[in-house]
Amino acid sequence: MTASRSSRRRAPRLPAVRLYESLRTAHLERAHELAPASIVYRVTRYDFDASLAEGLDLVPAGRLRAAWLVARSRVETLEVNEPLMTSSLPATALVLTALAVRRRVTGRPTTVVSYLIGNADPFGAATAPRLRTRLRRRGERVLARAVWRRLDRVVYGTDAARETYARLLGEPADHATVTTVPALPIRHPEARGGDVRPPAVTFVGSFVERKGLRVLAAAWPLVVAARPDATLALLGKGALEQEARALSVAHPAVSVEVDPPRPRIHSVLDGSRVLVLWSQPSPTWREQVGLPIVEGLSHGCTVVTTTETGLADWLTDHGHVVAADAASPEVLAAAIVQALDAARPADAVLADLPTRDGRLAADDRLFGRDAGTGAGRPLDGARS
Repeated sequence: MTASRSSRRRAPRLPAVRLYESLRTAHLERAHELAPASIVYRVTRYDFDASLAEGLDLVPAGRLRAAWLVARSRVETLEVNEPLMTSSLPATALVLTALAVRRRVTGRPTTVVSYLIGNADPFGAATAPRLRTRLRRRGERVLARAVWRRLDRVVYGTDAARETYARLLGEPADHATVTTVPALPIRHPEARGGDVRPPAVTFVGSFVERKGLRVLAAAWPLVVAARPDATLALLGKGALEQEARALSVAHPAVSVEVDPPRPRIHSVLDGSRVLVLWSQPSPTWREQVGLPIVEGLSHGCTVVTTTETGLADWLTDHGHVVAADAASPEVLAAAIVQALDAARPADAVLADLPTRDGRLAADDRLFGRDAGTGAGRPLDGARS
């Protein structure tokens, strides 16, 4: 979306502000459900749908201008990207510095909050052979710690995130209010639930190495050998599309749909017994939660995944199949067969889900609202 000249010049209008490095369709969809807030962002992503911006206060701004505009606004609560998101640290640090100057001049405090799901070490390259890389990572760690100590309210979306932050940045500041709200969905409005579904397996996501599609392609013949009645639906797009199509040619029970619309994805999940997201370890990336996992759960699917996701412990404790050996087709095949043979009813999966979406419940905590009512509710120790 190309912002108007006036929107580039004006400060955020609302007393709650969300500071984003980049803005995409998923953010816009969620913004209509979260606490009302202005959104200050630097860039839009490829999937930005301008039609969803209607009714939202969006303020595009570069890093320096964002600091100026936010400091000039009537902001009382500011949500920032989590400190382990290193690409956002310069903008966050500039805005917090501007707000610190404002407080000295005007005495007006700002509550700073953040939702945390990061579970990977972004500073691992600090020991890299290139001096420039080491210096950049060390600088990012300094900024991350500064932002970390400034946060007044934090909500962890997974236990893995809480452990990662404690290991890399230590405990939050003494004045901070800290809560963990699992990043779980509620039952999808169109989920049919019911008893045991046919032995249908679904993969949703990017057709790329890190999502485990190549391992899944190698594992599928082993699944069919054990469960000849099993079917596999591959929904997504990406660099491994030809490998996905080759698998469907070799095995008629495998179907491929490239970039299907959202209603079609929900329809397929609603008829699936198992959702597979075989996330692979990477030096620069780790699955924080996994949107396909969340959507599969919301439709009553049994999840097969690896320990890379931050929801690994919860999934293990609630009857899903989680494995540590992400590289082995044999392990994946055994996990899929185990999930199929468990024949868990969709209603049993859905019964484990909360009555309020985890991200919305987290936002209630961040912005001091009573869940489900939107009423303001200050949290003890939240102001700095």
